[in-house]
Amino acid sequence: MQGRVAAATPRNERQREEAGFDAAAFSRTTWQVGQAVLIFAVLGFLIWRGAQAMDYNWQWYRVQPFFYRVIDGELIWGPLVRGLIQTLKLAATAGIIAILIGFVTAFARLSNSISGRIIAKVYLEAIRNTPLLVQLFLFYFVLAPIFGIDRFWAAILCLAFFEGSFAAEIIRGGITAVDKGQYEGADSIGLSVADKYRFIVIPQSLPLILPPLTGLLISLIKHSAIVSVIAVSELTTAGLNLIADTFMAFEVWFIVAGMYLAVTVTLSVLVSLFEHSLNKGKR
Repeated sequence: MQGRVAAATPRNERQREEAGFDAAAFSRTTWQVGQAVLIFAVLGFLIWRGAQAMDYNWQWYRVQPFFYRVIDGELIWGPLVRGLIQTLKLAATAGIIAILIGFVTAFARLSNSISGRIIAKVYLEAIRNTPLLVQLFLFYFVLAPIFGIDRFWAAILCLAFFEGSFAAEIIRGGITAVDKGQYEGADSIGLSVADKYRFIVIPQSLPLILPPLTGLLISLIKHSAIVSVIAVSELTTAGLNLIADTFMAFEVWFIVAGMYLAVTVTLSVLVSLFEHSLNKGKR
């Protein structure tokens, strides 16, 4: 009888711990959503007060065509939806390339190759110590004509190399945080360098890397707005074109800000759920 009670006790404790962890994750997610709603409400109030001071005439009844129109029974997406799709494509592609650049640069800095470490260091210092706008102009006006790259891919590569420099330090920090005993254990069982990182180091460093990488991807989405200066047809460019056509500056920027906020909060929540599933799998 006592043995059955003793055997059941750890399982009950584990269940209570998992329930508490679920409650903590739910509370954290709810707090993130609440922060977003609060920021959005404050932004809306400030815009409303500014428009009131200027005797601005709100024209919200005109915003529906910005999202969609139905012509002869056919649904046609508006400029803001098309701009949002382009922004997501831009950020997703640049994010994947940035993470790949980050891994390559991190491994180069950790390698025994002197030339690899020097090249990685020069890349990091050059990218992180020059403005993103200057880099965008260099990619678009210098490199793009040389290599025959269109403006969309010039924007993607610029954002990828910029964010990749920060991803490299995040990844390097996560890898170096893994206990050295894990490296020694992998060497003792005869794993190759690739298998050591694939099966031992990277899985253990992923929970450390994931949270700051989430912030980096969110930053990438926000930084993508800068490519409007080279007329890439993303969300900010669509907003600028609508303002030029309709003179509805407050309505358009309010909607554009809300769309960016919705995307970044959604990404943050999804990554939090993924991080929760990783931590739950370890228990």
